[in-house]
Amino acid sequence: MAGNKPKIAMYWCAGCGGCEESIVDLAENILNVIEAVDIVFGPVALDFKKKDVEAMPDASIAATFINGSIRTSEHEEMAKLLRKKTKFIVAHGSCSHMGGVPGLSNLTSKETMLEYMYKKTASTNNPGGVIPAPETKVNGHEIKIPAALDRVQPLDEVIKVDFYLPGCPPPAKNIMEFITAFLTGKVNLDKPVFAPNINLCSSCPRKETKTDNLKLTKINRFSLQKDSGKCFLEDGVICMGPVTRSGCGEQCVRANVPCRGCFGPLDGVTEQGAKFMSALGMVMDSAKEEEIDALINSIPDLTGTLYRYSFAASVLGKMREKKNG
Repeated sequence: MAGNKPKIAMYWCAGCGGCEESIVDLAENILNVIEAVDIVFGPVALDFKKKDVEAMPDASIAATFINGSIRTSEHEEMAKLLRKKTKFIVAHGSCSHMGGVPGLSNLTSKETMLEYMYKKTASTNNPGGVIPAPETKVNGHEIKIPAALDRVQPLDEVIKVDFYLPGCPPPAKNIMEFITAFLTGKVNLDKPVFAPNINLCSSCPRKETKTDNLKLTKINRFSLQKDSGKCFLEDGVICMGPVTRSGCGEQCVRANVPCRGCFGPLDGVTEQGAKFMSALGMVMDSAKEEEIDALINSIPDLTGTLYRYSFAASVLGKMREKKNG
């Protein structure tokens, strides 16, 4: 009977929707999941309301999968409510894990971000220059919408997270393996990140082409570089594999795309971008400061390249936010 099944919930915060699609990617396995659990909340696909969650007993939900970073007051409110009602919270995907691509908006202030979005983008048609406000009146009616928070936050800065399913989005295989392990009581609370604690280079199909004495004299843009089939770093293309957790199935590399770091850093590493910069410094074929500076400055969008998924969770990001504040 459904009442005896573990109760599962899902919620979508600030993200692109890819993590929601990753559930659909389970294909026929989704029928096995539905058979094994009772989905009690999932507003992206089913007609559930906030009041339904509020009416549930505390800790009555076995696991809640939350994807997306915390960008608005509604995200924060729902995350805290679901934490109260749930035994185990799963950060589903890079955005909830580390802040993800939305976290790069922390490079500027909330006010500057809203100004640009609603007044300056090429596709914006807003002659009145109106920026959405949390409360406003239209034709005598008061309208309230969620307020944008001052900064994007990874989920674990707002509530306690028990497990992390990394990836942008997490591969369906990993999701199914996690659900199976969870339902059979085989997940390890001492290893909350559901992915191997080894770097991507260890499982990369190109690893045999990497030489022991790699020396970089030039950074090449991936989009302009003909694929040689070799280690991307051998071709001078930035690849985050050395500082990124394995477990993704090397899907990007197998499609001739360098790793961008979506599985996050290994245990004990807080600064994924700084870790890569340290590794990069070891293979630069120069000891001259001006040449090193030129090499680093040739990387387009340095922060967006090295901290594409992890900026909001990084110490560097928090220093930037403190300065802005």
